[in-house]
Amino acid sequence: MPARSASSRPGPQVTPPIAVAILVQPSVVLFDLGVPLQVFGYPRPDEGAQRYRVTLCAERPGLLPSASGMNVEVKQGLTALRRAHTIVLPGIDDLSVRPGPAALRALRAAAARGARLVSICTGAFALAEAGLLDGKRATTHWLDAEELRACYPMVDVDPDVLYVDNGQVLTSAGIACGIDLCLHVVRQDYGASVAAAVARRLVVAPHREGSQAQYVARPVEVDDTHSLEATCRWARGRLSQTLTVKQLAQHAGLPERTFSRRFRTEIGTSPLQWLLAERLLAARELLERTRWPLARIASRCGLGSEVSLRQHFRRRFQISPSTYRRTHGLHPRS
Repeated sequence: MPARSASSRPGPQVTPPIAVAILVQPSVVLFDLGVPLQVFGYPRPDEGAQRYRVTLCAERPGLLPSASGMNVEVKQGLTALRRAHTIVLPGIDDLSVRPGPAALRALRAAAARGARLVSICTGAFALAEAGLLDGKRATTHWLDAEELRACYPMVDVDPDVLYVDNGQVLTSAGIACGIDLCLHVVRQDYGASVAAAVARRLVVAPHREGSQAQYVARPVEVDDTHSLEATCRWARGRLSQTLTVKQLAQHAGLPERTFSRRFRTEIGTSPLQWLLAERLLAARELLERTRWPLARIASRCGLGSEVSLRQHFRRRFQISPSTYRRTHGLHPRS
């Protein structure tokens, strides 16, 4: 589904709030419910505008039990799904709970008309039950990934990522990964600046690189005498320069092979892949905040040429730099 766009004229733009429906199921995990409520439903403007309008709904409105034993009052029924641009399915604790026939029909109808479907943690089971993940890559909490794969063999389950964006259907891994996915949705809709404002309000990182594999219980020896975070900060301050793995390893005080192995274990990707991602994130922010030519942005971010910037940007964000700037250039300045 294409992101909502703002005018290309300078200055903040006001667009109607995006309608979000959160489908609550019995045994809902309250943290998973709280995340989209905080990101999309908190009644405080982000970057000067109210971005979303949130409705809680359920197949059977009323008091629904949560995984924590507290009840959640839901007043709206499935008709809320008909009006929603985005539908969020929070995780549930009891995986034997499945949406009823009416809810499944409503989810399929929403998908057919082009609504965006977002699941957090085990909310993916509801999407899979509706057949909306068949033939698609998806994720869920790593503890439940095997059950999702066993119950729905048509789903390509990836247990090692924070979230998966299939365009119209998006799934997140466990618990806090719902924050990552919801911020990703905000970036899609309104750009990195608004997403960063929401992240500051939540006091979380605007963007996390890595995978949930790093949180799976396993015996990993950690040498606390070296800090990869310090090296990452050092590299972010030198994106315009040519940086090699050898230089990064030297800054971290580690042998190159040890550094690369530890970087992949702790960050979830290779040093060079991480560095490219950081360069592209910096380029995206400059596209929003400045009127600089693409060649200047490419040079400032260490991407070499305008051609290289265009190629890498489109590959990562599925949009050209020029189109992104027209859509999300909220506060251009020279």
